[in-house]
Amino acid sequence: MQLNIWRFLDGIRAHEKQSAALIGGLRGCLGTGCITSHNINCGDLKPWKLGNLNAQLGHLPKPHFLVSAGHHSHWPMLLARRKFGGRSVVINRPSLPICWFDFAIIPEHDRPPALANVILIQGALCDSLPQGAVSPGRGLLLLGGPSKHFKWDKLSIAASGRKLLGAPLQWVVSDSRRTPSDALDTLSDGRAEVHHWQDCPPQWLTEQMAQAQQIWVTCDSISMVFEALQSQARVGILSLPSRRRANKVRGAMQRLVDQGLVSNQVMDVYQPVETLGIPLNQQFQCARALLRRCGSELQTVNELR
Repeated sequence: MQLNIWRFLDGIRAHEKQSAALIGGLRGCLGTGCITSHNINCGDLKPWKLGNLNAQLGHLPKPHFLVSAGHHSHWPMLLARRKFGGRSVVINRPSLPICWFDFAIIPEHDRPPALANVILIQGALCDSLPQGAVSPGRGLLLLGGPSKHFKWDKLSIAASGRKLLGAPLQWVVSDSRRTPSDALDTLSDGRAEVHHWQDCPPQWLTEQMAQAQQIWVTCDSISMVFEALQSQARVGILSLPSRRRANKVRGAMQRLVDQGLVSNQVMDVYQPVETLGIPLNQQFQCARALLRRCGSELQTVNELR
């Protein structure tokens, strides 16, 4: 089986990581040599000029799948499918009607309708992390920031951070785009390496997660929590006050706690880590579901959990 995939990029790293994860899942199921992926920058594309699409994309092999994540990639993908064929796969709940896409891979907490083309996932889709790189005694603390779902409680995060950094681990602390500018200052007391996200190279976070024995993330950042669940580390979340009673992200985090996949008790950091965690690996489950629904025979190269 040889699959040609057109991957539509909108310039937002979180979206592009999810489409890369799906392609990584397909490669894991079918074998690296069975997948050819072509990246298409939506910013360079003029999809409204249908007559020009052939000139812009006609040199590529015809696609079996067209994959996108992010609103700005939806129309280019749909118009390219109309012109060149293939099956459209949108990741996350689109702003356009779901029935316009051949497949929609949507987190459960977005409560999608029970349509035949919907593939449910739990949280964000993430690619594999390097295995066997865990460094005993290494801790990673990741800060998000204010969001439409959570308020930022500076005092609470500072207090939780001090408890975490009091544990006898080699700590690395980092922020993100949404983190308030002074948030790291309260944790910069010499007990941890502190890294601003602007100063980190693209693969830095992946490497840090692969090495960590414990990873703690503020609960507002669902993408970082699910990336952490691709590691072999113990994963914990730091609570924040919700902006409203009905909070779908808080519900998704609580489900992870109920499943025993993450801890919301900061003092658990002091408990010894006796066994390595098992990566969540949703990208393989998602790839299998996609291939199965397309009527393709699944040829697994490696036995996957």
